[in-house]
Amino acid sequence: MSEALSDADIRHVAKLSRLRVEDSQVSAMRTQLTSILGHISKLQALPTEGVEPMAHPMRIVNRLGEDEPKPCMPVEEFLKNAPAVVDRFLAVPKVLGEGGGA
Repeated sequence: MSEALSDADIRHVAKLSRLRVEDSQVSAMRTQLTSILGHISKLQALPTEGVEPMAHPMRIVNRLGEDEPKPCMPVEEFLKNAPAVVDRFLAVPKVLGEGGGA
């Protein structure tokens, strides 16, 4: 990196990341962020012409077996392992507010 990161830069990145940064942490974060940006700079310098984009760094082949119908697990057996149950249903925390809607 050609420019040194200022305290204001570190605090700005922390704010964008929604991180609370104490004054005592700014120096350590500067060191870490400078290291990360230096690594990215090295990666940007690599020649990538003719290199196909990939979704995963390893060759992975999905093994798809035949769908074979089998009997379902009994509801009672399934609910035995649930952390919270109401009647014959899983109890989960409320996610939506009073207004509803998705």
